[in-house]
Amino acid sequence: MQTIVLTTAAIFGTLAIILGAFGAHLFKKILTEDKLQSFEVGVRYQMYAALALLIVGYNNDFSQTAQQWAFYGIAFGSLLFSVSIYGLSFATYWKVNLRFLGPVTPLGGLLMIIGWIALLVSFY
Repeated sequence: MQTIVLTTAAIFGTLAIILGAFGAHLFKKILTEDKLQSFEVGVRYQMYAALALLIVGYNNDFSQTAQQWAFYGIAFGSLLFSVSIYGLSFATYWKVNLRFLGPVTPLGGLLMIIGWIALLVSFY
């Protein structure tokens, strides 16, 4: 499981850097300022998740259920949170209705909170 956690962290981090670079340069030309700011929030939280997963991956043996839930909550929560924000940021540009993603963002946030609480529980 440790390899999965660390691999996920590395993928999240790599994609956050790539997306952040695109946001700072290319996407600046096609997104409005408020959409670009939302996009950057998604990138920021994805990087937070990458860093958290690196720490979790290196410091846990995943023998406890709470340690496993910490990974699942942070990873899947970040995925739902960030990807939904990316989609909502580009919906107007793509000329598609992605409003169904609106409720996905807080669900992702809730999963991240669950992951952090599970991490806290794993300390005891």
